[in-house]
Amino acid sequence: MDSPPSRVIHIRKLPSEVSETEVIALGLPFGKVTNILMLKGKNQAFLELGTEEAAVTMVNYYTAVTPQVRNVPVFIQYSNHKELKTDSALNQRAQAVLQAVSAVQEGGSPSSAAGESVLTPAPSPVLRIIIDNMFYPVTLDVLQQIFSKFGTVMKIITFTKNNQFQALLQFSDPVNAQQAKLSLDGQNIYNSCCTLRIDFSKLVNLNVKYNNDKSRDYTRPELPAGDGQPPMDPSVAATLGKDSTSLLGAISPLSAAAAAAAAAGRVALSGHTGPGGVLLVSNLNEEMVTPQSLFTLFGVYGDVQRVKILYNKKDSALIQMSDGNQAQLAMSHLNGQKMYGKIIRVTLSKHQTVQLPREGLDDQGLTKDFTSSPLHRFKKPGSKNFQNIFPPSATLHLSNIPENVTEEDLRLLFSNSGGTVKAFKFFQDRKMALLQMSTAEEAIQALIDLHNYDMGRGHRLRVSFSKSTI
Repeated sequence: MDSPPSRVIHIRKLPSEVSETEVIALGLPFGKVTNILMLKGKNQAFLELGTEEAAVTMVNYYTAVTPQVRNVPVFIQYSNHKELKTDSALNQRAQAVLQAVSAVQEGGSPSSAAGESVLTPAPSPVLRIIIDNMFYPVTLDVLQQIFSKFGTVMKIITFTKNNQFQALLQFSDPVNAQQAKLSLDGQNIYNSCCTLRIDFSKLVNLNVKYNNDKSRDYTRPELPAGDGQPPMDPSVAATLGKDSTSLLGAISPLSAAAAAAAAAGRVALSGHTGPGGVLLVSNLNEEMVTPQSLFTLFGVYGDVQRVKILYNKKDSALIQMSDGNQAQLAMSHLNGQKMYGKIIRVTLSKHQTVQLPREGLDDQGLTKDFTSSPLHRFKKPGSKNFQNIFPPSATLHLSNIPENVTEEDLRLLFSNSGGTVKAFKFFQDRKMALLQMSTAEEAIQALIDLHNYDMGRGHRLRVSFSKSTI
C-alpha cells in the first residue's frame, strides 16, 4: 500500500558507502532539505523536505525518472513519518552536512562549526561538464536552461574532446557552481541517457570571443557570431542573460529543461513521438472522466493529440502527446495528483499511437481525436507557454479576462466549480489575475472546468497553474 504524501521521504537500496551529501543532493533540486537520517546498516535513509509540495514534486519526478546514486538505482517513497525526530548525538555528522549544504543554498559560506571537511569552499565559478551516453544531441541552450536553476550563468563554451561532448560553464558566483555540481553530477538530462559528469575547472574565468551555438557570453550580447553564423538576436540575448530560474519552476531542472528545449525545437527531437509519446492513466473516476477533461488537464504539459478511455476498463485511458518529452513532463507532474476525488497513476504506455475506432463503429464517444484542436498551448515554437509550465498547485493564473469582468464575477465562477476561493489578485492591466483555491485538487477541477470558458465578446478564459502564492 502506498503511504499518503508526507514531507519525509524514505530512500531504500542505497549503496553502502554512500555519503550524507549524496543523499541530500537527491532532494536539493526540489526545495530546502530540513533533516536527514541515515540508516547505514540497512542501506536506507530518510530525507525531510521543507514542504509537502516539494516532497510530492520529488516523488513524482523520481517515479518517472529512476534516481541513481553512484550508478545504482535507488527506491524512493513517502515515509509514514510526518516529520523526522532525530537523536542529536547519533546524527551530529548528518546535521553538520545539512547545515553546510543549507549555508551554501542560502548563499552563505559553510560555517566552521559545520565541519570544513564536509564542504570546502568552492574553488571556482567555472564547471567542466562531460556528457556520457549522449544518444540525443545536447545543445548550449539546454545546458543554460538546466544550470540557470542554480544561479546566473554568465558564459558557456562547448567543444568535443576525445570524441566526447564537453562544456565549460561559468556562474557569477562559485557558491552557485558548487550547488549545481552537488545537485546535478551523475543526473541524466533525458530519461536514462545524457548523463552529466561535473567537476570544477582549473580556470576561474572564461574568455568567449563569439556568440553562436558553440560558445556564448550572456553578459556581452554584442559579440560577433564568427564562422559565418548570424549574430545572436539581441532580444534573445537579453532574455537569456537574465537569471532565468523561473523558466523551470519547482520541478526537477532536468526534465523541464529537456522538455522546454525540445519543445522549442532547439533539440533535434521534433517529429520524435515514439518512444514514449503515449501515456497510460489509471485509477480514474469512471463516473466523471471524459476525453475532454483529460485533454484539458494533460494539455497543460503538452499538446494532446488523441485520448481513448478503455472500453472494458473505464477507469483507465491512453493519452497520446505530441512527443516523448511532453509525455515525460505530464507524467512527472500529474502522477499521484487527485482528479475527481481519486489519486491518478500516470505511466508511459508501450503503445506508440492511440488507434481511432474504425469508420462507422460507435465506441460511445470514448475515443477523441484532438489533432487539429485550436486549444493546443505549445503549437508555436518558442511560445511563452513553454516558460510557464508548473506543477499543479492551489494557485491558478488566469489570462484573457475581458475588461468589464470584476473580482466578484471570477470568485463566483470559480467557487461554482466545487471549491473555495481563498484569495484573488488582479495584475495591473486587469487582463490577468492570480486566484487561489484551497487545495491543488480544487484547482485541478477548476482548470478542467474553466480553461477556455467563454467570457463573452469572443474572450475565452485561459487558466494554468502558477508558481506564485497570493
